[in-house]
Amino acid sequence: MLQRNQRMRADAAAYIEVRPEFAIIGEAFLSARLYLDHAATTPLLPEAAAAMAEGYARWANPSSPHAEGRAARAALEDARGRIAQSLGWPGAVIFTSGATEAIELAARRAQCGERLASAVEHDAVLRAIPENERLPVQPMGHVSMAALEEALTQTGPGALIAIQAVNSETGVVQPSEAQIGAIHAAGGLALVDCAQSAGKLPLPANADFISISAHKLGGPVGIGALLVRDLALLRPTGGQEQGYRGGTENLPAALGFAAALDNARSWLPRAEELRRHLEQAIEAGGGVIVAKGARRQPSIGSYRMPGVTATAQLIQFDMAGIAVSAGSACSSGSMKPSHVLAAMGWKEDEAREVIRVSFGPTTARADIYRFLELWTRLARDARERAA
Repeated sequence: MLQRNQRMRADAAAYIEVRPEFAIIGEAFLSARLYLDHAATTPLLPEAAAAMAEGYARWANPSSPHAEGRAARAALEDARGRIAQSLGWPGAVIFTSGATEAIELAARRAQCGERLASAVEHDAVLRAIPENERLPVQPMGHVSMAALEEALTQTGPGALIAIQAVNSETGVVQPSEAQIGAIHAAGGLALVDCAQSAGKLPLPANADFISISAHKLGGPVGIGALLVRDLALLRPTGGQEQGYRGGTENLPAALGFAAALDNARSWLPRAEELRRHLEQAIEAGGGVIVAKGARRQPSIGSYRMPGVTATAQLIQFDMAGIAVSAGSACSSGSMKPSHVLAAMGWKEDEAREVIRVSFGPTTARADIYRFLELWTRLARDARERAA
């Protein structure tokens, strides 16, 4: 701990030497950490950890024909069934290493024609569907229905259209049911990324493919699933997972995944109240709420602090013991301008001043006040410098 504190002090001193105007760091950065980046990963629930421990005790390969293997297989299939039941999903559940692999599996092996994705999809979707054409979005982040319908007439029947349920940067909720209805009316297939909504909001029951990830809802890292309405829509390759994914099944992670969903609690109303307090204070302090007028997942919010880059904000918050992010975790490390905000019409210099704050089941009002104390000071200092 002593070495860690010395290293943090050295980092703070080095930064303040370059940017003395941000010298508002005190002993606060050595206090207990405050985690407000649940959209990246939510801490493992105790029930999920206990289920994984049980899984590690069942060391046999679920594909083995002997008694130990059959017992492991029974536990795996029980977990699969519980996940489907918890999510209200009537179709198949194919375990993957996470949402990224689930997206790749659907995008590469769906029985489809052309593939299109919205302009605000997660990087994993944009990599899996690399075509240049993207479905445009409106300023609030919703996919334009007119553009979707026009694209469907141009692609013809059998196209695979990827439109997320909830944006990981802004929290904007897409009208998935209406979008999928239009896709099906044109003879297409719908792939919906539900990594940020599964276990929190109802899944779009009419989707053809849904990608989910355990670590976004209190389960373990390294497991997710592709939910498939009809397995005939997917080309098999042989191996495990009913012939749709090779490799030994990860039984401990599957049990942790199921336990996380079994123990999910309805905490979104409280998250909505916390975000309301947060956003009232941010607006009062001169901040800008991204997609304020849109329906947003209550536990995710993005905010612009005029005059202060996201990089500078993240450094200040991190040294003060507060974990937030700039955009999705998969792209924020590069600090590239957000393609999501660009698609929504934000100017690059403004988009570079946006950070994301995301809550989890244990986030309390005191946590919001602690975050706001530093946010307000940073914003006030920025205004004073600009005056």
